[in-house]
Amino acid sequence: MAEYDLTQKLIPHLDRHLVFPLLNHLADTNLFPIEQVQQAQYELAKGTNMVDYAVGLFNQLHPGEEAPEEYAAKRDNAVSTNDRLQQEAQAVLDVIENPDVVSALRQDKMQNLQYLKDNYNLTLDQITALYNFGQFQYTYGNYSGAADYLYHFRILSTSPQLLLSAHWGKFASDILTGKWDSALEELNRLRDVIEGSNAGPALGQLQSRTWLLHWSLFVYFNHPDGRQLLLDTFLSPAYLNTIQTSCPWILRYLAAACIISRKSATARAGRNTLQNIVKIIQTEEYQYTDPITNFLRELYVEFDFEGAQKWLGEAEKVLDNDFFLQEFKTEFMENARFVVSEVYCRIHQKIDIADLSKRLNMSQDDGEKWIVNLIRDTRMGADAKIDLEKNVITTHRQNLPVYQSVIEKTRGLTFRTQVLGAAMNRRADGEEFTKERGKAGRGKRDGSDKAAAPVPVAEN
Repeated sequence: MAEYDLTQKLIPHLDRHLVFPLLNHLADTNLFPIEQVQQAQYELAKGTNMVDYAVGLFNQLHPGEEAPEEYAAKRDNAVSTNDRLQQEAQAVLDVIENPDVVSALRQDKMQNLQYLKDNYNLTLDQITALYNFGQFQYTYGNYSGAADYLYHFRILSTSPQLLLSAHWGKFASDILTGKWDSALEELNRLRDVIEGSNAGPALGQLQSRTWLLHWSLFVYFNHPDGRQLLLDTFLSPAYLNTIQTSCPWILRYLAAACIISRKSATARAGRNTLQNIVKIIQTEEYQYTDPITNFLRELYVEFDFEGAQKWLGEAEKVLDNDFFLQEFKTEFMENARFVVSEVYCRIHQKIDIADLSKRLNMSQDDGEKWIVNLIRDTRMGADAKIDLEKNVITTHRQNLPVYQSVIEKTRGLTFRTQVLGAAMNRRADGEEFTKERGKAGRGKRDGSDKAAAPVPVAEN
């Protein structure tokens, strides 16, 4: 299953600290040699101020060897820098946490800065100390403290660049502390900033959306409503275009979320959503495929149940090893079996239970129980009957009468005809108006013997 692991594709679009959970998970899957994973963890930790963690990883890789001397100097420098930044930030906090100051602050940041400067001699450079200390705390793994300081900085600062960086830092801190409601709020704020009128050049927007798609996976696969929200976000035109342009592997999570959330509120339009995703998978097949996307393609495009069965078995193994999808394996398999049986029963009128169980990768006994529950709990119950002696399901779907079919197919015809007629009337009125203006123009003289030129008519 190593060929289907997406860690190496996700890492370039994640913050260094967000990669640690992925590598820790990878160390438990045995997809790659443990020494390679530990080496990757060590190289990652060297770029942070988590000195003790880096030394521990070095000792794992080189048992019996002394850690490089540079780590002792790095630890001393980190402690001194932390003390200095904390003093600078605390001076600001003592002011802005004063109850009198809190009651005096308003929505206008410029007014607040002027008030702090006039009454407490607090400048914008001093307020930036909150950002510096919050960022430093993030580098040595105090994510909760980093979130607090970045939050206070964001309330007062007017620097667009530092504010955007604080947004990303607060978002990452909430993810790493598991505060999913707060992380979802930060995700929505970042979306608004990225899509704002001052979002910058198109290439910068594309890169920001790409990062947001990857970071949002942590939220969407941990928040209770995450799968529904993932579909809403990823299927919006801007983000769907981003997936197709720069990160087609995100289709795995889009397809998986659609199957997992089959019974959720999204599933009211679920069949249309699933069909749209299948079309996207079919379009992007030249860029990216995996067992999950292949399962949907074989089922809904090729109607190849043997192929769908094969890829569903492979998809189960992918779910076992995927950092984001591992916890949803049971839901995914249950709903995947449902969509297989739904398509199968739509095509066949007489269904062998043993054959359908095989296509669902289930034993015959488990398959019988599952199919009975499926028929009982869905709309199939009114159209299907089980013959336990012959071990078959017979479906009796009533076809619509011919006149009803005609009504259904022509339901929107009257409306479209009215719209077309109105458009033709508007065009006819416009042409008459133009001709009248032309006649009036030809009747005028400009003081010479030549007639005025008619008003030009734009071609449609």
